[in-house]
Amino acid sequence: MPITISDLRRYAVARSLFEPTTLARAMRRFGFVQADPIRAPARAQDLTLRHRVVGYRAGDLERCYAKLDVEEDFFINYGFVTRKVQALMHPRARSTAGNDGKFVDPWHGARWSAIQRKRAQMLLNFVRERGPVHPRELSDYFAHGTITNYWGGSSNATTHMLDAMHYGGMLRVVRRDGGTRIYMAHQHGPYSAGRDERRARIDALVDLAVAIYAPLPERSLGIVVRRLRHAVPQWRNELTPALRAAKHRLAHARVDGIEWYWPADENLAHYSAPESVRLLTPFDPIVWDRDRFEMLWGWTYRFEAYTPVAKRVRGYYAMPLLWRDGVIGWGNLSVVDGELASDLGYIEPAPRDRAFKRELAMEMERMRKFLHLDR
Repeated sequence: MPITISDLRRYAVARSLFEPTTLARAMRRFGFVQADPIRAPARAQDLTLRHRVVGYRAGDLERCYAKLDVEEDFFINYGFVTRKVQALMHPRARSTAGNDGKFVDPWHGARWSAIQRKRAQMLLNFVRERGPVHPRELSDYFAHGTITNYWGGSSNATTHMLDAMHYGGMLRVVRRDGGTRIYMAHQHGPYSAGRDERRARIDALVDLAVAIYAPLPERSLGIVVRRLRHAVPQWRNELTPALRAAKHRLAHARVDGIEWYWPADENLAHYSAPESVRLLTPFDPIVWDRDRFEMLWGWTYRFEAYTPVAKRVRGYYAMPLLWRDGVIGWGNLSVVDGELASDLGYIEPAPRDRAFKRELAMEMERMRKFLHLDR
């Protein structure tokens, strides 16, 4: 039977909202969960995991981080990756510490000066001697001043350098204290694999990205693969041939004039959407791709946290509202005087059937427990 948009929509929801499991198993299944610092009403990584982990509460990932087989790192965005995935990306030989021994600023692409290289080595020696360190301790000790950061604001120069050293693999985040990264020295093993293993690593990263965000229209597949330049800057020139190879390797079908791609071992007919209401973070895999969102659900959704208040249409942190396999509206949630407050909006009039009202009430109760408001 021909595949339809309805089939793709149902598949996109059902495969991502898998049966809730343990935190460790959910992380292994995903391989990567995007992080974001905004709490409205909780961080994106927590809002993503609460649908996939039994009894998950806000902050569980941070609390359990040291016991999990995960690391903070870049994939297609910044977030949490399993160590198996991280091993596919490192060492980033041409990013922070190249084969020629010269440092490169991963954010701006420029080679570090001799002074910057010296400071980086001093920071690394300090961390090796002290063990886990807070960036403030390093800033107080070295007093490197401030620089202009990626967003045009002022950043502490030591913090900026720590970010670059972390990205390059010289440091790892051992835990967070009050949301601040605590660093330890880290040493990735040497990389001397040949062309075949390098291609196998790239293909594995492409397949992981597809597995998280499938089904992907052709344009979105290209965008996702190109974003792997953050994961493997040392192989960025090999991503275009990797994209061509992926198009042959993945399952695909033409729907309404657009080619769609998904993992080759998955059959769309075997998936059925859950009978539930879910409020999703804007970074949830189901809604992350805005182009795909519009194709599947027929309306435009935008993340408006950085939009001027007067120009916002749906709200600061409008969370897409999923009912069965349809995203039918959005919700802005907050905690006021210890109580959950919600402001819901709908593309069309809200469903009036009892099933929707019952499931919406259950979702709000799940949110209260997730936010520790049930005490």
